[in-house]
Amino acid sequence: MKQTLAQLQAGQWAKATHIKLSEDIQTFPQELFELTETLEVLDLSNNQLHELPNDFSRFQKLHTLFLSNNVFEVFPSVLAELPLLSMIAFKACRIQHIPDHAFPKPLRWLILTNNQIESIPSSLGDCSQLQKLMLAGNRLRDLPQSMQHCSKLELLRISANQFTTLPTWLWTLPRLSWLAFAGNPCSQHTSEQTLVHIHWDDLQQGHVLGEGASGLISHAIWRKNKQEDNAVAFKAFKGEVTSDGFPADEMTAAISIASHPHLIEVLGKLTGHPEQTSGLIFSLIGDDYQNLAKPPSLASCTRDIYAEGQTFTLKEVLGISLAIASAANHLHTQGWTHGDLYAHNILCNDDAHCLLGDFGAASPYLSQSTTEAQAIERLEVRAFACLLEEILSRLDAEHRMASTTQVQRLEQLQKDCCHANIKQRPLFNQIHRTIQNMQTTV
Repeated sequence: MKQTLAQLQAGQWAKATHIKLSEDIQTFPQELFELTETLEVLDLSNNQLHELPNDFSRFQKLHTLFLSNNVFEVFPSVLAELPLLSMIAFKACRIQHIPDHAFPKPLRWLILTNNQIESIPSSLGDCSQLQKLMLAGNRLRDLPQSMQHCSKLELLRISANQFTTLPTWLWTLPRLSWLAFAGNPCSQHTSEQTLVHIHWDDLQQGHVLGEGASGLISHAIWRKNKQEDNAVAFKAFKGEVTSDGFPADEMTAAISIASHPHLIEVLGKLTGHPEQTSGLIFSLIGDDYQNLAKPPSLASCTRDIYAEGQTFTLKEVLGISLAIASAANHLHTQGWTHGDLYAHNILCNDDAHCLLGDFGAASPYLSQSTTEAQAIERLEVRAFACLLEEILSRLDAEHRMASTTQVQRLEQLQKDCCHANIKQRPLFNQIHRTIQNMQTTV
């Protein structure tokens, strides 16, 4: 049931724990203060708010706050006074300034995507619980040195900013796994593959297959050479900044990375769209392919959600891990990090054949030094470790009992891949060889 301001004013939401209002509200609804004893999640996104009341700290039980698509210019420092607030979203506001000590200590997940922020206060380094930080689409040139103390930080988005170099302390964070930094001066791509240009008039767009942050994916018929009909997938890219960065950088990644058996094949680049929309045409994936998992929830923060009771055989665990290690090695050999190596970005069929997709967070790094390049790869190795941990934990009991030695070797590989000292982690070519050797003995 949709919640409305009129209902709130009429007292219909007394003792509510979750409130979501979107009605072009210009001033904070005072009626919400009737819920200070119960309110835990507040979503006032898509309004016209520019500030919060000074006594907002009365919401002592609030742990999640969404204020995206409003007109804030200053991050509200009153939020630091909320004792349980761990998730904050200010995506696509107009924030230019963040006062020092404006962040609540329990902060775990912060979204400041697509604002006008030029600097982050050093007090963010005091947020020891921070796991997920979204800063794409701002004007940042650096991050505070104090953030080296954010030892629980796992996902960082700094794409579409003004970084000329990446902070060297990033390579000391023991849990950082998912990093995106495309669209900065420090991450210019060097080459692209030559792609077939496919004209809009040669496509017949069909039903929608899916929608992501960067665009809409549809079924289409491609009249190749004006005579042969081919079923394909067509992705039309949006123009605005996404949580991962610029959609144009995702396009560049898809175009630049050479084909591989475990990547979705790019067939061509769209030309002649009547609205000048950018797009790519991909091979159509069979209906038997399904996402390995669902994206993280608010509660899980950085970890994917698997179906209840979902299990894998040892053959499937080895097949999935070998395929993704091979694909990741292929990417890093060409100087690209995927940036979002997650089960929810892996398509898998009943034969455990896998395809790694979604290059929205992919970043080129050939311009980095050898030391930095290996550090970037080893960050992604920890993302692989998380994936391996997840599927190993779902290994069915029969195969776990029957293959104790193999399971132990996989568990040791997983530990090596998430070593707290990133220099001690193996690179993807070594990981691939290790799993390949194990697969031959099954």
